[in-house]
Amino acid sequence: MPPYGRHSCMKPADIAQLHSISAPSLSPDGGRAVFAVTRPDLEEDAYLGSLWSVPTDGSEPPRKLTRGTRDGSPVFSPDGRWIAFVRPDEDKRPQIHILPADGGEPWKITDHPLGAGPFTWSPDSTRLAYNARVPEEQRYVDGAPDKEPPRRITTLKYRLDNLGFTNDRPVHAFVSAPIDPSGEAGEPVQVTEGGVSRGKPVWTPDGAGLVFDAALHETRDTDLVSDVWVLAPEAGAEPRRITRGDLAVGAVSLSEDGATVYFLGDELGPEGGDFVGRVTGLWSVPFDGSEAPRRLTGTEDPRLGQRTQAVGEGVLVTGENRGAVELYRISPGGVRSTLLGGHVEVQGFDHAGGVTVAVAAGERDSGELYVVTEEGLRALTSFTDQALNPLPATELTTRSGDGNEVHGWVVVPQGEGPHPVVLMIHGGPFAQYGWQLFDETQVYAAAGYAVLYCNPRGSSGYGQEHGRAVIGSVGAVTATDVMAFLDEALEDERLDASRVGVMGGSHGGFMTSWIAAHHGERFRAAISERAVNTIENLHGSSDIGAFFPEPLYGPPETWAKESPLTYADQIDKPFLIIHSEQDWRCPLDQAQRLYVALKRRGHETEMLLFPGEGHELSRSGLPSHRVARFEAILDWWDRHL
Repeated sequence: MPPYGRHSCMKPADIAQLHSISAPSLSPDGGRAVFAVTRPDLEEDAYLGSLWSVPTDGSEPPRKLTRGTRDGSPVFSPDGRWIAFVRPDEDKRPQIHILPADGGEPWKITDHPLGAGPFTWSPDSTRLAYNARVPEEQRYVDGAPDKEPPRRITTLKYRLDNLGFTNDRPVHAFVSAPIDPSGEAGEPVQVTEGGVSRGKPVWTPDGAGLVFDAALHETRDTDLVSDVWVLAPEAGAEPRRITRGDLAVGAVSLSEDGATVYFLGDELGPEGGDFVGRVTGLWSVPFDGSEAPRRLTGTEDPRLGQRTQAVGEGVLVTGENRGAVELYRISPGGVRSTLLGGHVEVQGFDHAGGVTVAVAAGERDSGELYVVTEEGLRALTSFTDQALNPLPATELTTRSGDGNEVHGWVVVPQGEGPHPVVLMIHGGPFAQYGWQLFDETQVYAAAGYAVLYCNPRGSSGYGQEHGRAVIGSVGAVTATDVMAFLDEALEDERLDASRVGVMGGSHGGFMTSWIAAHHGERFRAAISERAVNTIENLHGSSDIGAFFPEPLYGPPETWAKESPLTYADQIDKPFLIIHSEQDWRCPLDQAQRLYVALKRRGHETEMLLFPGEGHELSRSGLPSHRVARFEAILDWWDRHL
């Protein structure tokens, strides 16, 4: 393997140079944007961030607003006087703070035992509506969780990866006391009650109501349906349902006149649980609920996400499209216009005072803030460390044996080669690789490996038919596309077809185990991370296990045939298993069972376990753990490729 010194690209520790910019917020006149910049810090072993501000006319460079080390989620008040944001308190609980927009010291307005947020401003800028988890008595408050009373579980939905148990700390909506510049925060009003969580509360334009998403129907524990609701911003108010109980909804916003509610929604099939490969669309419904919701975008259109923002005669929203995440304006009639597209991944946006700004990442950066105009983009920030000098990703498209188009990318190291090859497979499966600077590809390519990655059937960004094509035959169909992409990429003489490894996480880990068993002759070694290896065990043990297996993998009688563990005796190449001890999406036994199956027959296999981490280790785990993971992966490839 070539030494790092021969390359100007990423080393594992260089994740500390990759910043992220939060969703921006514009002052009411559109003249100034505020945002948070966060980076991994290896000395603190944490993610540190502060608030920044920049004029949108580009007349001044960005300036830091706060001295906090973990500030985030800033939002201007509608009158422009205040900026609300989230900062951890002395017990590391996120609490909402208020900062004068023209300068001064922030003050805290919430003090919830499990923290607070997200939030929205009232139209008159005097109060905030926000979410906070409300724990059961004697829970999560004294720092001695092992001494708490036993949990009584009576529902199927009772825990969540990277969080823990949820049945004993539901999310409720609160309204703050009037904003007091003296810093004397009054008591907030809890406006929702009971054991069911509510989504982010959004004020109606007249300030008389709060709109939110929630599953308050009787069968909520056995389906995935949620609805849009509205209630008065006061204790004891009765909610009114706006939608019709047949969709999964979220990202609610209202038209400027308050007459129309916009939201992102998924259709779920006749039983309310078939979510696999569904393309999320934009929907509208009259605020008074007099008509059924109307879908404004099609199932073969881009999969929409993040949030909705009603702007004049349209709605701003992002969508996944062939590896890109683009910014659209969609008219009330469903006409989609692309405001920011191409080889980008839009990570956040805002519009005010006739100005649109967006955080967008590209092939050479992890995200910068831009003003979006009809003429193009105008950069407002330049936080990217130019010394990283990422290697370019070359787009590649081929067709599988059954005629499906397979779209992806190849990153080739410096030097003539032929280079050893790493084939990466993404999770999901309804997710996509894209155009953003990707630490995974850059670290491996900097170490001398050509990296191949694609979006096979089952991926998002290519329409609903493409996303649902793997149902009932996930391993075989996905492998058909992935192997076709590998074959096409290996036509490049710079790549060494005799030294190929395969790796992936979550669904990508499932596919790594599957391919190692069914196509092992093509590979020297494999790395399977946070994988599904046995579907039967996933059912019930995963945080989504009561709903996930059957829509994707077929009925229970087919689970053994679809499980990679069934074919473990066919794996004959060195195999590294990486897993997190607190992974509740793909629980630890998924790794343990495959490890034991391979180890008992004397196969060359190792298992690397990360304490305290969940399913998101590679993306948001402790910086020290992310670096250790990279080092272990590079060591494995060094030994076997």
